Amino acid sequence: MADAGVRYALVTGGNKGIGLEICKQLASKGIKVILTSRDEKRGLEALQILNHSGLSHHVDFLQLNVVDAASIAAAVQFFTTKYGRLDILVNNAGVLGLEGDVSIPQEVVEATVVAVVANSEVETPPLQLKTKGTTIQTYEAGEKCIHTNYYGVKRVTEAFIPLLQLSDSPTIVNVSSMGGHLTHLRNERAKAVLSNEAGLTEESVDGVVQEFLIDFKEGRLEKNKWLNHATAYQVSKAALNAYTKVLAKRHTDFIINSLCPGFARTDMNGNLGAISAEEAAQKVVRVALLPRGGPSGAFFYDKDAYGVAT
Repeated sequence: MADAGVRYALVTGGNKGIGLEICKQLASKGIKVILTSRDEKRGLEALQILNHSGLSHHVDFLQLNVVDAASIAAAVQFFTTKYGRLDILVNNAGVLGLEGDVSIPQEVVEATVVAVVANSEVETPPLQLKTKGTTIQTYEAGEKCIHTNYYGVKRVTEAFIPLLQLSDSPTIVNVSSMGGHLTHLRNERAKAVLSNEAGLTEESVDGVVQEFLIDFKEGRLEKNKWLNHATAYQVSKAALNAYTKVLAKRHTDFIINSLCPGFARTDMNGNLGAISAEEAAQKVVRVALLPRGGPSGAFFYDKDAYGVAT
């Protein structure tokens, strides 16, 4: 059961990239980290990597598929029995929702960052894509993206809330993306709903997501002015940021934030990022270790993962 002197952290998608680095850095600070992965073999391989780094006493592995209700329930039961409490939940697992050349959405997101940092109100920043490849937005891939990046986070979070409530410093960090920044959302109805913080509810956020999926399935993305590139990824992250705000208002004794950790070199973007996975993870860890009384309900996206929230 829980050791009163130990903090427990659970990291989804912890088997590679930023997730693995988050696990490593939290463990190096003496936090007991439960690394989770959808694929048990890859998760155990990641655990071995951390064991070889001298962190064997600080890391455990737990199989967890964020889109599988039975897997989540089994993980909660195991966690309850073995640890009895959760202090930090890092929702890191995510997918792009595209098929093809991942360098193209990477360039699109980079252009979005330029517009947002410059406080641009332009709907779509001008793009001069360097790549020659193509990406395909299939409905199936987009639906998987939504169910992983948004609904998966919701299911895992709601399932682990009772264990977080047993903590003296319950913290949730949702790893998001600049791609979900509302400045770049072209569907005006979705933008109006998600930017209305006073009236924001879980149901209203779900409504935006469902409307997007219907438009996607029925071929109305262009007609209803959804983003032309990486549409499902953008909507999933915009919804995740909004859900973070809703959750923070619901659990005022928690610290709950989302952040864009930066464009790290990972498998998801074909290793095209400007910073290392280690650097990106540092930003996530800083937000995960915010002290009691720190900001909650924020979306961090500046270079230090501090100071700018929308």
